[in-house]
Amino acid sequence: MNRLDYLLRRIFLIIPTFLGITFLCFSICRFVPGGPVEQALANMRGGNNPNNVTMQTQISQAQIQQLRKHYGFDKPLLIAYKDWLSDGIGMNTPSFKFPNKTAWQLISSRFNISLIFGITGFILTYLICIPLGIIKALKNGGRFDMFSSLIIFVGYSIPSFAFGMLLKMLFCGTSDKFFDFFPVAGFTSSNFEQLSWYGQLVDISMHMALPVLCYVIGNFAVLTILMKNSLLEEISKEYIRTVLAKGATLNRAIWFHALRNALIPLATGLGSILTLMFSGAVLIEQVFEIPGMGRLSLDAIVSRDYPVFMGILALTSILGLLGRVLSDVLYMIIDPRIDLGK
Repeated sequence: MNRLDYLLRRIFLIIPTFLGITFLCFSICRFVPGGPVEQALANMRGGNNPNNVTMQTQISQAQIQQLRKHYGFDKPLLIAYKDWLSDGIGMNTPSFKFPNKTAWQLISSRFNISLIFGITGFILTYLICIPLGIIKALKNGGRFDMFSSLIIFVGYSIPSFAFGMLLKMLFCGTSDKFFDFFPVAGFTSSNFEQLSWYGQLVDISMHMALPVLCYVIGNFAVLTILMKNSLLEEISKEYIRTVLAKGATLNRAIWFHALRNALIPLATGLGSILTLMFSGAVLIEQVFEIPGMGRLSLDAIVSRDYPVFMGILALTSILGLLGRVLSDVLYMIIDPRIDLGK
């Protein structure tokens, strides 16, 4: 199998995989209890007030059917799913929670914020983890290796959202004004529009500092240890001993031969760059009250806003599947020895 056939097969597999993911979640949204119809009926009956018996008896079957039609629950499952696909994979469907806005309007308003956080955290993670992993491999078993491993795993053992709450308590003035260094919440300050371009840049940077640190800490340990172990494995291989036997120095063997192959597992992870705006964002955005994609998805799930939830799911599914294909392309470019026939 040549590379072009392999890539075409992977691309064509995106379609049935996407249909399977979205149809399964669409079906769950149709049958899970507590949906928008049930919520509307509960409001019409007076909420949780058990004494409102008069209102409870006034809801007719016709009214219930009208509610089901309003929310699109009156159609058979397959027909409703086909309509969802034909409606721009649900992006043009009005939100249940905000009827005057479509799912895409709500998603696009949060897209840029999550993308900025995702790209910044992604770049910083690789810029820190790769050099640190290389140093740990070169000083394997030494004091630096042991001390840095202790710090890495202590940080890894703390969940990102708990780490964010700790940072917020220490450096946002919630417990002591002496440590009031960073804004408490949000992406910009209330006077953002009145600031100069430099002031706006500083304002955004101050709002991003702690959340981005939480983004980085989530993948920090995994990538650092992966870089270290990958380089150690390459150094122990036969071709490095051959390079040394030919008179090359250890530094040359490591930096010009072993390092390139050691970077392959990390480089193929660049395919995840397409899903950066969703990476670990839900709880972090909730802690720092950032109006991003993660917080929007959580609000959509809690409020049973299925059009917005399905729109986010469709977008993340497409980007995730394309990211897998991109990872394969990067792997083929970096390591031409790959056998696609297996």
